[in-house]
Amino acid sequence: MLFPHEKHCMKRLSAIPVCPALVALAFCGVLCGCLPGPRYQKPAAPAATAPAYKESPANFQNTEGWKVAQPQEGMLRGKWWEIFNDPDLNALEDQLEINNQNIKVSFENYMAARAVIREDKAQLWPTVTTAPAWSRSRSSSNLFNTSQANTGHESTIWSFPVDVSWTPDFFGKIRSQIHEAQYGAQVSAADLAVERLLEQATLAQIYFQIRGQDELQRVLNATVETDRKALELTQTQYETGIGNFISVVQARTTLQTVESEALNIGVSRAQYEHAIAMLLGKPASEFSIPVKPLLVIPPPVPIGVPSQLLERRPDIAAAERTLAEGNATIGIGYGAFFPTVTLSAAGGFQASQAKHWFDWPSRFWSIGPQLSQTLFNGGLYRAALQQYTAQYNANVATYRQTVLTAFQQVEDYLAATRILSEQLIKQKQAVQSSQEYLDLEMYRYQSGIDPYLDVTIAQNTLLSNQQSLTTLNVQEEVAAVELIQALGGGWDVSQLPTTAQVSEKPAKGTYDRQK
Repeated sequence: MLFPHEKHCMKRLSAIPVCPALVALAFCGVLCGCLPGPRYQKPAAPAATAPAYKESPANFQNTEGWKVAQPQEGMLRGKWWEIFNDPDLNALEDQLEINNQNIKVSFENYMAARAVIREDKAQLWPTVTTAPAWSRSRSSSNLFNTSQANTGHESTIWSFPVDVSWTPDFFGKIRSQIHEAQYGAQVSAADLAVERLLEQATLAQIYFQIRGQDELQRVLNATVETDRKALELTQTQYETGIGNFISVVQARTTLQTVESEALNIGVSRAQYEHAIAMLLGKPASEFSIPVKPLLVIPPPVPIGVPSQLLERRPDIAAAERTLAEGNATIGIGYGAFFPTVTLSAAGGFQASQAKHWFDWPSRFWSIGPQLSQTLFNGGLYRAALQQYTAQYNANVATYRQTVLTAFQQVEDYLAATRILSEQLIKQKQAVQSSQEYLDLEMYRYQSGIDPYLDVTIAQNTLLSNQQSLTTLNVQEEVAAVELIQALGGGWDVSQLPTTAQVSEKPAKGTYDRQK
């Protein structure tokens, strides 16, 4: 079966008076249609065959806290961040796709990779050039004893040449280049998905960090109010002769320490807010997020089964397509050993007067094929082929390492999410016990049984446990986001564009220059 461009080329070849051997060579190369180099086969990857991940809560008996979604084979789809049911986060994520500059860079790299495909495809077709010209000249009259005729003659030439040059892809070198560019564009598409998921996950993590700072600010503000009342109590008791001055100093020190901590929260929150502004492509001075001390329990995340992970990670898809690209590069290396056949023709019209410029007798033409073959280059082509093969083997190792890293990350964040959820339960109990401890100690102080120092110790214990609880809440939210990212964020290999799709010409205006 002939490709459309090859049918057209065969018609052109039949009209050219060339030697029978060259015609046979052309027919052989076009009809066989095979590409040089090895046929690509996806290498085996270290894939898990277990029915569930090792660190999944489903594999632990009497596990409290976070649970995985059911059914276990479920997958995230679309806007994964919506499972957190946070309208503010949803609004920020929707802005990310439009304004994030890193995503734009990856997108433009993808469009550039697609343009390379059309550049390589252009080599399958003849190149036609023309250079219309007019010249007026006069030869010297003092050219005696020379072979030049018509000395002192003035002449005018009107020329309209057309040159046609075509290098048929008899041995598949150009087609290997096209395949290499197509696979490279698929790699770029997968890299775009990786970058998009990275920016989405980073935004969600920073957002929960801000909400954690807001919650911590609420805790510290409440503690400041409680400690201020405690200071007023100790002052009243001292002024009435019931208490002592050291209790006043201890209460004042505790209050001032907490006030200092409450002020320091603003530093981290401002930096997190500025980071989100950068992610959204906005100046930090023009962006703000309202204070909202909100921390929710992470929703169940559908983690699926280990065998699905290879199809859900865009970085694994990028590594696999890099292998296909490298295999096509090996094909290009093999193609260098074959000769290059160039078919060229020139013709047009040439006359000394404009009125006879396009008369039939003014025509001229020339035609002739050319075969080019390197006879000796010191082993250059063989060394290049060995280089491409070594790079391919390195890419195989990179692909397998990417798969291993993916499984490691999923297990890491499954363990983190599960253990943090269990730790949170214990930490909440510690906060309740600390509050009870403080209430009892305050009663004993007011009854004159214990000194105020014991109240201070109870206050610090409660605040420390409340801060730890807030930190664990943030860590659990972040771990849930990291788990979603490790699972691919709802991406699927079916979303990777095919070689036909990356070869399509984009809509008009896609390549317009940004201002």
